[in-house]
Amino acid sequence: MNIRSSLILVLLLSTTGFAQRKSSSPLDHLPPQIEVLTHFGERADISPDNGKVVFMDKSFGDAFQIDLKTRIIRCLTCSVPGAAFLRIMHLSSGDYILIGPKSFTDIHSSRTKDNQLWFLSEKAGSKPQPFNEKMSEGAALSKKSMKMSYSITHAQDESLPAEHSALYVADVVVSEGSARLANKKQVYESKSRACTIEAQDFFDNDRKMTFTCYEPQGLASVMTIDLGTGKVENMSKAPGTYNECEGIYPDGLYTTVEADRQVAQLGGAHGSKNIDIWKLRLDGTGKGFTRLTNFNDYEGYKASNPVVATDGKFMAFQLASPRDEAGVGYGILLYHFR
Repeated sequence: MNIRSSLILVLLLSTTGFAQRKSSSPLDHLPPQIEVLTHFGERADISPDNGKVVFMDKSFGDAFQIDLKTRIIRCLTCSVPGAAFLRIMHLSSGDYILIGPKSFTDIHSSRTKDNQLWFLSEKAGSKPQPFNEKMSEGAALSKKSMKMSYSITHAQDESLPAEHSALYVADVVVSEGSARLANKKQVYESKSRACTIEAQDFFDNDRKMTFTCYEPQGLASVMTIDLGTGKVENMSKAPGTYNECEGIYPDGLYTTVEADRQVAQLGGAHGSKNIDIWKLRLDGTGKGFTRLTNFNDYEGYKASNPVVATDGKFMAFQLASPRDEAGVGYGILLYHFR
């Protein structure tokens, strides 16, 4: 290398200051605590007894279940013609909540104004039943009761001002194989686009919950709300970055977070495209971040959609790509906590 080339290289390194993303796949370099569970699927959720994982085969698709002991996979909605669900989650009873439109129209409207809640009994052969309740993005389901939470924006309820979003809590009442929502209550409302709400997880015996504030420029913050006092607090305290909480530890002291903090070293745009899974202590300081996955160290990869088992022994998450819409995944993995 001649002097001129050396000077150019030094100049580039000094001006960028970023590490180089690797050209291989993170699946070829998994640490011993991570294992591949499936080679397809997205948006996993763990059963209350931690023995099974449910997931979607694709966005606007069917819901599947895998037994963690036998590794047998079965489809839960393949008997539903034209199934177009986005998420499946466990109620504490073992039954399921499905989220998605009645039928697929287009990516935008089917994911926003047509998005609604469904009940699916755990009994084999059951059909999804609509709650006739529209909602935004995902929901929070209690690990200990039949309580759930979800948010609504103007897209689902035109009576809500365009920049507002509201957070609701309700009880799922199941009787003779059917379900309804009862005791629906608004617990918080954001009156500007500075915070568009998505419900995430209950903790502290359902007295508190986490939610995400989506912010302008594609950023986000981890929030908590005390359902008794109504006090809301920003837990990530990292303006200018992306922090979406998903998955709560059973002690309620920590949450897993889709975060872009590694961009400071790796480069790239802040936001949901360049994320990995981090662990955040919910102490209000915003300083207790620990990185759990390193998938974004590899060009064209990220890790997303974590959920933590009720015994705290493992989490499920997915392989994803920065090029895709949020939630799209290419297989479910398990992270075993030491």
